[in-house]
Amino acid sequence: MTSDIVVIGGGTAGARLARQLGAGARVTVIGEEQHAPYNRVLLAEVLAGRYGPEVIALPEVPVRRGVRATSIDRERRLVHCADGTEVGYDRLVLATGSNPVLPPLRGIGPGLPEGVHPFRTMDDCEALSRAVRPGTRAVVVGGGLLGVSAARALAERGAKVVLAQQGEHLMERQLDVSASTLLRSHLEAMGVEVHTECRVRGLRTDADEAVSAVVLADGFALDAELVVLACGVRPRVGLAADAGLTVRRGIVVDDELRTSDPYIHAIGDCAEHNGVVHGLAGPALEQADVLASVLRSGATARYTGTRALTRLTLASATSPLDLAAFGDPTPRPGDDVVQLADATRGAYRKVVVRGDRLVGGVLLGDLASVGALARAWEGDEALPDSVPLLHLLTNDGGL
Repeated sequence: MTSDIVVIGGGTAGARLARQLGAGARVTVIGEEQHAPYNRVLLAEVLAGRYGPEVIALPEVPVRRGVRATSIDRERRLVHCADGTEVGYDRLVLATGSNPVLPPLRGIGPGLPEGVHPFRTMDDCEALSRAVRPGTRAVVVGGGLLGVSAARALAERGAKVVLAQQGEHLMERQLDVSASTLLRSHLEAMGVEVHTECRVRGLRTDADEAVSAVVLADGFALDAELVVLACGVRPRVGLAADAGLTVRRGIVVDDELRTSDPYIHAIGDCAEHNGVVHGLAGPALEQADVLASVLRSGATARYTGTRALTRLTLASATSPLDLAAFGDPTPRPGDDVVQLADATRGAYRKVVVRGDRLVGGVLLGDLASVGALARAWEGDEALPDSVPLLHLLTNDGGL
């Protein structure tokens, strides 16, 4: 492998690819952030004060930090950067990740008011860490995985946290109603005030243009000194779209993670494969590994998709939280459902079986059986006839 490979994006996918290609490869990684690559999944642990930023750093790879790619010249195979430099490539890899979704709220203009933060990058995390104090009135807008993580971390720092979720229950994409109810109880036990079916209309600011309240659709105002916008993410596809690559929700790629330009690939949160944008660390790592094989050997590896399992583990001396979810936890007619609940211990386990396959599951509070279930799910393996379904939820998953 003697070609020049340029990777735009120094996050999870880009850093993994550079590492897998090895020291002998001619790889240039262009990273917009000033920070060395880090594990974004653990940002909430940094915000909670449990880890320092250095703890979540990824194994080091050379990155041109703080450099933003502005355009791609496909004809000349050049990447133009905001610092005036140009980088030539034989193969280009877009690992541009995703941006936080900023909802169309009154009070949000071209820039965010003081005290209003997304929660996506290390800079976001550090800004929130500087702003939060014991007793700070904080409102988290969004009750998905990121919003729950942020609310919990701020509560551990002593903030008075309100979590506002527009949907009917927390983490709607991953959890069923029973698991979400237990999660809500867990947050409320930490002092987080949870509002579901709660639509935010806008922000109110004071004379210094700092946020002072979050205004709900019914006119009620939640006092706030700090607001976290955790309303989801959107793939960063602008660079690809401007270069004329095929873009739908993400940058469209084939089984070799190749875009509509044969010399350009895409991996991670920005990539769309078979109509799916995963937006999770597991698929990003798998795509990076497959692409490393493609770039090294040419045609031996293929990416066929990832059956991703969502994990949320937040340690705490007083209120630890472990959660895992995969597939669709909502059964169809004819599906088998196995469910165990222990309200006293705050534990809940549920799997949905269709025919001889796991199609979804939720585990909250006790993940002893998650390893075996994850292997069966990720491998799309047939469940053995000899194992009673109830044993799926024993400590070894019955497998």
